[in-house]
Amino acid sequence: MKIRTGITLFAIMAAATAAAYAEAPGAAIYKANKCEMCHGATGMAETGPGKAMKVKPVTDPDVRKLSREQMVAATRNGMGKMQPYKDKLTDAQIKDAVDYFRTFVK
Repeated sequence: MKIRTGITLFAIMAAATAAAYAEAPGAAIYKANKCEMCHGATGMAETGPGKAMKVKPVTDPDVRKLSREQMVAATRNGMGKMQPYKDKLTDAQIKDAVDYFRTFVK
């Protein structure tokens, strides 16, 4: 009986841990499609390429004032030195990546 209880508790704890570490839908897209390379893991553009291209951090007032739709359009069509992603990602993927990026703005 004790073994079964221990196994059940372990399974519950493992499931809770996995749920706690589950990524937002756009996180994988953000990481896999080079967004993170320039914008950084937290949106602060602290990476080498981000600094070289003078990417504004997520905390910059110009970035903070952009609506979701404006960010989606910038990602789809490109902005400044950022290449367009309309031929690389679906609209749903672009929206998910933008939504993930916007989680850095708090």
